[in-house]
Amino acid sequence: MTTSPVRGTEPIEPHGATRRLPLADRADVRVWIAAFLKAEGPRLALAFGLFSAALVASLIGPQLLGDLVESVADGTAGRVDVLALAFLGVLVCHALLARAARAQAALLGERVLARTRENFVRRVLRLPLSEVEAVSAGDLLSRATTDADRLNESIRQAVPRIALAALTLVFTFAAITLTSPLLALGLLAGVPFAVLSTWWYRPRATKAYELLLAREADVLAVTHETARGAATVQALGLGARQTGRHTAAVDRVVRTRQRTTWLQTVWFPSLDLATIVPMAATLLIGGLAYQRGDVGLAELTAVVIYVQSLGEPLDDLLTWTDELQIGNAALRRILGVERLPREEPRQAGPIEGHAIRLEGVGFGYGPGREVLTGIDLDIAPGERLVVVGASGAGKSTLGKLVAGVHHATRGTVSVGGADIATLPVGQLRREVVLVTQEQHVFTGTVRDNLLLACDGDVPRDGGPGVEGPTGRHTTRSDASDADVALWEALDAVLLGDWARRLPGGLDCEIGPGTTAVSPSRAQQLALARLLLSNPHTLVLDEATALLDSKASREVERSLAALTDGRTVVSIVHRLDGVREADRIAVLDKGEVVELGSHDELLTADGAYAALWRSWASPARL
Repeated sequence: MTTSPVRGTEPIEPHGATRRLPLADRADVRVWIAAFLKAEGPRLALAFGLFSAALVASLIGPQLLGDLVESVADGTAGRVDVLALAFLGVLVCHALLARAARAQAALLGERVLARTRENFVRRVLRLPLSEVEAVSAGDLLSRATTDADRLNESIRQAVPRIALAALTLVFTFAAITLTSPLLALGLLAGVPFAVLSTWWYRPRATKAYELLLAREADVLAVTHETARGAATVQALGLGARQTGRHTAAVDRVVRTRQRTTWLQTVWFPSLDLATIVPMAATLLIGGLAYQRGDVGLAELTAVVIYVQSLGEPLDDLLTWTDELQIGNAALRRILGVERLPREEPRQAGPIEGHAIRLEGVGFGYGPGREVLTGIDLDIAPGERLVVVGASGAGKSTLGKLVAGVHHATRGTVSVGGADIATLPVGQLRREVVLVTQEQHVFTGTVRDNLLLACDGDVPRDGGPGVEGPTGRHTTRSDASDADVALWEALDAVLLGDWARRLPGGLDCEIGPGTTAVSPSRAQQLALARLLLSNPHTLVLDEATALLDSKASREVERSLAALTDGRTVVSIVHRLDGVREADRIAVLDKGEVVELGSHDELLTADGAYAALWRSWASPARL
C-alpha cells in the first residue's frame, strides 16, 4: 500500500512529461455494446416497448383528427363528439406511455453510468504505479467524469430518442403510404438533402468530436496540475506561465468547437430542407389530387399532418445521432484504459529476511532519458539510510525503485533475496512502503481512512510501536479490540487527542466537504495507517517538505514512532537530521558517488562535505 499519490515529490507535472491515454477501437466498442445488451436487455426492451406504444398512440391521433375534420364538413354532429373524446383519450394515453418510457430510459442510463464508472476505477486501480505516473492525470479525470457523463447522456437520451425517431419515421411512412400511396411520392423530394448532407458531415464530425474531447482533457490537466501545485506556482512566480498554458488550452478547445459548429451550420439547414421540400411537394400533389377527386379531405388532412410531423423525428434522428457520435467518442476514451498494461497477478515468493540490495541498477524514463546508472547498494535490516544530492540527481527515482513503483530497466532490486519486480503488490507493500509529503484524506470516517491499510481486519497488537509514546489508552472499556488498535495507532503518531475531540471520534466524517483536515494531520493520519499495515521498510521522500516548521516538527515526532526497529530510506533536500543516519548516500548524475556516516564523509572532504558546508553556512542561517 502506498500512502500518497505516486507522482513523487514534484508538485507540478512537467509539461510534456506525460502521455495521452489510448483510444479503444471499433471492435472494443462492439464488445462493450454486446455486453451492455446482454446485461440490460430486458430493461432496454421494456423502454423500447413503452416508446413504441407511445408512438402508436401518437399515430392514431392524426387519423382521428382527419375523420373529425371530414365529419364536421359533412355535418355529422353525433360522430364529432365521439371522435373528439377518442382523440382526447389517445392524447392522454400517449402522454402516460411517453412518461413511463422516459423514466425507464433514465434508470437505464443511471445503471450504465454507475457500472461504467465502477469498471473504470477498478481498471485504473489495477494499473501498475509506473503506468499511472506516465499518463496525464487530467486525461484520467476527464475520462472518469466528463466522458462518463457524455456516455450517460447518450444512453439516457440519444439511444431512446434515436430509436423513437427511427420508429416514428418508419411508422409514419407506413401510415402515409397506407393512407394515400399517391401522396407518399412527395416524401422522395427530401431524401437527397438528408442523405447527401449526412454523408458529407458524418466522417468530418467524428474526427472533430474526438479532437474536442482530447482538447477538453488538456484543459482539465492544466487546471489539475496548477491547483495541485498552487504553493509551488506561487513560490516560483509561475502564475503567468500557468495562466498562459491554460489560456492556450482553452483557445484550442474554442477553435475545435468552432470547427464542429461550422460543420453543423452546413448540415442543419440541409436537414430543414429535407422536411420543408417534402411538405411543399405533398401540398402541391395533394391539392391537384383533391381537385381531380383522387383523394378525399380526410386522407389529405391526415397526410399533411403526418408530413408535418416528420420534421421533428427526422431532426431528432440526425441530431441525436450526432450526440450519439459524441457518446461513441467518449466510450472509446473510457474503454481506452483497457489497452494499458495491467498489473499481472503474481504468486507470493519466498523472502528470507528483509535486507534490500541493488545490483547494477539503471533506470530511464525513456530512450535517452536515463536517470540512474549502475547503482550497487546494500541496505541492512533496521538501518537508517539518508540519500542526498542536488536536484535532478535521481534521489526520488531511487526511492521509487526501492518501493517498487518503478522497476529497474537494468539490474535488480531485491528484498529478502526476492526480486521486487516479481513480488505481488500485496506482498511487496508488507515489505516496503513509499511515503511522500502528499497525502490524501478519503471522504469517509476516521475509521474508514485507517482501515484502508488492513482491509478492515485490525489485529489486536497492531504491530510494533502501536502502544504509543505515553503507553496510555484512553478508550472506552467496552471498545472492540479493533477500535483499541486504531486508537493506539493514532496515539503513536500524536493524533489521538485530535481524534477524540472530533464529534463521533472514529466515526466522524472527514475529507472534502466535511470536517477539514490540515496537511500535517493528513500526514499523521497516513502514518497511523502505515503503522497498522506494519511494513518492514519505509521510503520517506521529503515526507515533511510541504509543512511549516511547527507542523514539520510534529510529524517528525510521529515518524519516530514508525521508524523504530524498521529499515528507513530517507530522501532529503534539507540536511537537518542527517547526523542521526547510520549511513548517507550521495547521488550525483544518477550515481552513488559517496557512502558513509556523517563524520566519515566530512573527513573525506568530498561532495557531501561541500553540501554540508553550503547548508550550514552563516549566510544561509
